[in-house]
Amino acid sequence: MAAGLKPPTLQLLKQFNRSFPQFYEQFVSSEIQLQNLKLAYHLYKTEQAVIDLKPEANKTALQFAYRNQSFLLSDIFGVLAAYGLTIHNLSLYGQIHPPMLVFIKLIVSRGGRVLLEKTAENVRRALREALAGRFEVEEMLAVEFNLDAGLEQVETEFYVDPVFHLPALLIEADNQPGLFYKVMYAIWQEDLLVVNANLLVWRGRTRLILYLLGPNESLIPEYLGHKIADGVKQRLMGKRG
Repeated sequence: MAAGLKPPTLQLLKQFNRSFPQFYEQFVSSEIQLQNLKLAYHLYKTEQAVIDLKPEANKTALQFAYRNQSFLLSDIFGVLAAYGLTIHNLSLYGQIHPPMLVFIKLIVSRGGRVLLEKTAENVRRALREALAGRFEVEEMLAVEFNLDAGLEQVETEFYVDPVFHLPALLIEADNQPGLFYKVMYAIWQEDLLVVNANLLVWRGRTRLILYLLGPNESLIPEYLGHKIADGVKQRLMGKRG
């Protein structure tokens, strides 16, 4: 827990952390916990999504916070794909109890460089428009990508994580344009809610581990999880509408 905090802040942080999965307090740094609390307060005061882009080293950090919904990641990654951004790193912490907020940090670049200020502003505006339902992500992406084309060399696996105590879906596929959008679109089609994520990109392959809740924020029984893993695989390979 964060050292040096005043007792009222410490108590507020403890209460805030109860909405997250069991592992959150143990495995997430106190700095990130406190940052997420501040973002939650900003959300409460403004009633608007937090969307912040700023340079970090030679890339750009995108900080996002909002109410978690199954379509949310599909829209976010769709906008990033539409602007031709490369995703280098992803951290995501979602609550499993009301108010069901999600806090996301993405490290992105365009052509391996930090985003120009105008590009960052356009991305920020597009994300707000997508959340408001005024930016047709799929329609715009269809100009750049063949959304019906399946991903190459897809593997999926469902399991219940013994440390996090959450249903998990491992997805691995060859790197290609629109990959993250297609994965998140498939997750949306299965009506799943992502509450934590791990990303590894290595030797032309992308591996995502998504910790999930099922429809209506429910836990996913193992028999259903294996069906979901197969359904996601079929969607990603273009074999299921």
